[in-house]
Amino acid sequence: MVNQALSNLSDMAFATSVVVYIFAMLLYFAEFASGKATETAERGAAEPARATVGVGGVATQEPPARPTVGRLEPEPRKPWSERFGGMAVAVTVLGVLVHAFSLVTRGMAVGRVPWGNMYEFGSAICLVAVIAWLVVLYRQSRSIRKPTTAPKLRGLGGFVLLPATLLLFLSGTALYATASQLQPALRSYWIWIHVSAAIVSTGVLMFAGVASVLFLVRLRSENDPARPGGIGSRLPSSQVLDRFAYRATVLIMPVWTFAIIAGAMWAEAAWGRFWGWDPKETCSLIAWIVYAAYLHARATSGWRGTRAAWINILGLAVMIFNLFFINIVISGLHSYAGL
Repeated sequence: MVNQALSNLSDMAFATSVVVYIFAMLLYFAEFASGKATETAERGAAEPARATVGVGGVATQEPPARPTVGRLEPEPRKPWSERFGGMAVAVTVLGVLVHAFSLVTRGMAVGRVPWGNMYEFGSAICLVAVIAWLVVLYRQSRSIRKPTTAPKLRGLGGFVLLPATLLLFLSGTALYATASQLQPALRSYWIWIHVSAAIVSTGVLMFAGVASVLFLVRLRSENDPARPGGIGSRLPSSQVLDRFAYRATVLIMPVWTFAIIAGAMWAEAAWGRFWGWDPKETCSLIAWIVYAAYLHARATSGWRGTRAAWINILGLAVMIFNLFFINIVISGLHSYAGL
């Protein structure tokens, strides 16, 4: 039985979350576009205090301005760039709540886990990717010492929401499936274990891949100082972006490994064998090897930086190929797209 009212509510919440994410993305890009003001503020903060020439030609420091006693000075208004950034984060949190609500109501409408087809699977991946970004932003914001660094960090949000919004759009249009019960082959407790681990892994690796792409953009800007003011100059340093990509991959690699192992155990329970070189199994193993190569390259002298970043991007490309081409085009035992 399908609760049509909850199903319609879930679809409305899904569409609303996409609109909210797009609005948040525009706010992020509005703050990112004001990156020149941020760099000017950083240079101004780094300049030493002005010196004045006193009697006899001796340089003296200007004394700090004394506060006026008995009168409260109004706090300076935040520039529009910081307002855009703050609003973007708040709108992103709202989008996450509405997005999660759409998945919960979809599961309640059919009485099962809300990742039984490509539409639901893609939606869940995007939710994890956006949550991963918010967690990184929260952790980094607490450790930031220079206030002028915060806008550059928040500016990454637009680049994270861009692929997430595109995938949500595809999920809600070309990959959309009406609420229905699971196919018989998926009615197992392993769907809670194996598929949930795959969703979390794919979402976090999406964030890591975006960080590697931005790392290459920022590194090119750092290596070409003759072209100031470009997109790369407004991003965090290449070291920060490289650290984001590496830590996210290191953190999620055990989860991705567990997802493959759990899938093999489910295959043994369903088909009587742990591994059969099904296209989905093969592509998942290739992705695991690529990410293992990335971690090895990242820790190897001579391979850090550009080479390691390209390997990480290759891993994301394999994951995207596995998500779309393998599930939709190639026929196999994992053909559960619901299209």
